[in-house]
Amino acid sequence: MAQKYPTYYLVLDLEMTGPDPEWNEIVQIGAVLCSSNWKELGRFLTNVYPENKQAFSSASEKIHDLSLAELENAPILYDALESFEKWILKTLNITEFQKENVFRDVIISGQSVMYDINFLRAAYNKQKVKWCFSHTQLDLHTLSWFLFKILEENDFETPAKRSLDAISAFFELEREGNTHNALEDAILTKDCLAGVMSYVPYLRYEEE
Repeated sequence: MAQKYPTYYLVLDLEMTGPDPEWNEIVQIGAVLCSSNWKELGRFLTNVYPENKQAFSSASEKIHDLSLAELENAPILYDALESFEKWILKTLNITEFQKENVFRDVIISGQSVMYDINFLRAAYNKQKVKWCFSHTQLDLHTLSWFLFKILEENDFETPAKRSLDAISAFFELEREGNTHNALEDAILTKDCLAGVMSYVPYLRYEEE
């Protein structure tokens, strides 16, 4: 019988040079790894050197606030992905031999998370690194929409928008620091997801 590994949540946020994963590139990876009950296990942040300089736009720079000069000494994509996976292995105290089995139960989570997953998977494909993460994803944008609909039906006030700032304000959460980067967004997203999931015990179905 195959060994059963616990579920983990990997809350992810990426900064990119633009919207197209086949042309644009990741310039920063931020992540928070959590246990199945949302206890924080570790944090990760790295810049990534953009090899396609033509894809680096001033419009995206205004969003991620990273200049080419700041990224000059950052690790290349392959090295950044290797550091990312080594951080997960170290945080979970598992070996490379166990990686595939454990990563199958690591659920990537985030705000509009498919956008980040598409970029990360494209990066894995470009670097010929095997993708081992769970096929299940948790998207804060979608889960908050569902939760807020339920709360509205029960006469609770909910945000008009579902931006990360709007959702965090609903849960009375604030950023830990003044610096905007992928890790700060991942931390705030993690706290919001934990807030959404805290409602689960109250959503029991009872037969009449």
